[in-house]
Amino acid sequence: MTLADALARRPVVLDGGLSNQLEAAGHDLSDALWSARLLADAPDAVEAAHRAYYAAGADVAITASYQATYEGFARRGIDAARTTELLRLSVELARRAGAGAGRDVWVAASAGPYGAMLADGSEYRGRYGLGVDALERFHRPRLETLAGAAPDVLALETVPDTDEARALLRAVRGLGVPAWLSYSIAGGFTRAGQPLTEAFALAADADEVIAVGVNCCDPRDADTAVALAARITGKPVVVYPNSGERWDAAARAWRGPASFTAGRAAGWRAAGARLIGGCCRVGPATISQLAVELGHGSDLRGHRLHG
Repeated sequence: MTLADALARRPVVLDGGLSNQLEAAGHDLSDALWSARLLADAPDAVEAAHRAYYAAGADVAITASYQATYEGFARRGIDAARTTELLRLSVELARRAGAGAGRDVWVAASAGPYGAMLADGSEYRGRYGLGVDALERFHRPRLETLAGAAPDVLALETVPDTDEARALLRAVRGLGVPAWLSYSIAGGFTRAGQPLTEAFALAADADEVIAVGVNCCDPRDADTAVALAARITGKPVVVYPNSGERWDAAARAWRGPASFTAGRAAGWRAAGARLIGGCCRVGPATISQLAVELGHGSDLRGHRLHG
């Protein structure tokens, strides 16, 4: 059963934040490569983090390739051939982690925005000064490599800008792997300030895209974005917000209370969400509660394992 088939039957549970799970296990992610560094330095830790989310009830593991790019690895002296190996490894680690799940699970190969490679916070602003053609040239090689590793879906995630969305939609054409497109937002706008009505509409007629939505945002913003994405695109909606805490860059610490609760999932589901999980600071315990809230596994057990 493909992921698209599963979405037609019931909501599917995504994992939570990979970085916070790795940090909880004692790994330092202050490097510019973030969690992608561990693909080279501690791949077993990445696999263990995926396994923790599958054990918590997640049906989909998002790979550690969000910040893994040819350009980013090159800055660390890692050549293109080794980068290709590491990108493929990111998919294999998630696949291996799900091998003992005993139910259908899927692997989503993460492709973060151009700004993630810059590691300067511009992924939350967009408007990099690059045109759509240049952004497509940046994204295409990595997406080709990830697609070649045969994930179940490409996660085009934390996209801050409609120009980058256009580039990504062009870059996934002809790869033979479905994708979801997920924006990082603030209120009713992308991080770059474009209306979500415009942003979501870009994917409405993209055959490669099986879900559209939001991630790495405040859960309260997700509450309204889900219904809008469903109405604009007619596609299943993907939603995986942050915990609701705020990152204090000066202090390098999270501030404020968490507002992500599993109880929000009922509203997202009613509004059209079919891929539901968490992003930064949402860990296995919350994903476990989310899986219970969504009736995890009740109608997918007994099928052939995927991923």
